[in-house]
Amino acid sequence: MREFGETIFAEMSALAVRTGAVNLGQGFPDTDGPSLIADAAIEAIRAGHNQYPPGIGIPMLRQAIAEHQRHFYGIELDPAIEVLVTAGATEAIAASLLALCEPGDEVVMFEPYYDSYAACVALAGARRRVVTLRPPRYGFDPAELDAAITPATRLILLNTPHNPTGKVFSADELAHIARLAVEHDLLVVTDEVYEHLVFEGEHIPIATLPGMAERTLTISSAGKTFSFTGWKIGWITGPAELVAAVRTIKQFLTYVNGAPFQPAVAVGLGLGDDYFDAFTADMRAKRDLLCAGLAAAGFEVFVPQGTYFATVDIRPLGTDDGRAFCLALPERCGVVAVPNVVFYDNVDEGWHLVRFAFCKRTEVLEEAVTRLARW
Repeated sequence: MREFGETIFAEMSALAVRTGAVNLGQGFPDTDGPSLIADAAIEAIRAGHNQYPPGIGIPMLRQAIAEHQRHFYGIELDPAIEVLVTAGATEAIAASLLALCEPGDEVVMFEPYYDSYAACVALAGARRRVVTLRPPRYGFDPAELDAAITPATRLILLNTPHNPTGKVFSADELAHIARLAVEHDLLVVTDEVYEHLVFEGEHIPIATLPGMAERTLTISSAGKTFSFTGWKIGWITGPAELVAAVRTIKQFLTYVNGAPFQPAVAVGLGLGDDYFDAFTADMRAKRDLLCAGLAAAGFEVFVPQGTYFATVDIRPLGTDDGRAFCLALPERCGVVAVPNVVFYDNVDEGWHLVRFAFCKRTEVLEEAVTRLARW
């Protein structure tokens, strides 16, 4: 773990506090989610739901997760044995890799990648093999993915919609990944926390493809969908034997978490389609506002298909060092962003790329756009 120090998000958020800059670096909303969900958590606290919940999560939440998967994707789950509640998606990823990988196994993953992926692979004693997603549409070379599979490959780690690029993997891309998984008898762990933030295309859970349900663990969480990131309520769904393996690891990590937040998240998952539609529409408008402002400021903008991040190329501004650019930006114009180079093994691919988050209030985004334009 020597290569992993303080995360870039902690570093840039501290820089935002120190300089008073608008923080478009770390991906957390600056408003709370629906009051109905918050009120449900308060009610649960007052009702005494403050001790250890069941290790796999309370029945109410596991049932709500199963119903959510059925409603949106037609996936049928037994909430008693095929759903596991976790301390956010981050624990779900860590527990899955620790459960399913042995030292020396290889994990195929796409870069740029969320930084915890590399750390979790290392914790499991496994090795990562990366396949690069390249702008402007962040497609991958199928031959490069094929070549990444070796006899040591244990699983494919997938993230769609994808952080940090905002890519939504297409049906053809997912079919290619699924074909490889079936042909080589690989497991797939898929991080789908941005499933309700798709602006172009369609979110397709890879577990719904032929031959994939029995080999796929699907991860999501309440943080991104309901804007309660600090509650750290996530979940894993999939075949009972794989979920049981992850549960064995999870019980020795956090054991349990978030007792009063679990019934509140169940309430959130029961909201009607109008909530999810309005949530997506609001974030799409914020994407369009920020991306237009970034383009006007001179960046080359790769407009995201999903998530709440937009990546830009800084070279049109006469520089190519994304990290130096982000360190100087708060002092120069009062805005914080994140250098994408930290999400790459092949640093040359991400050296000139920078990520901005648009999960902020409209007035905050407008202020950031004004500052960038003035600079």
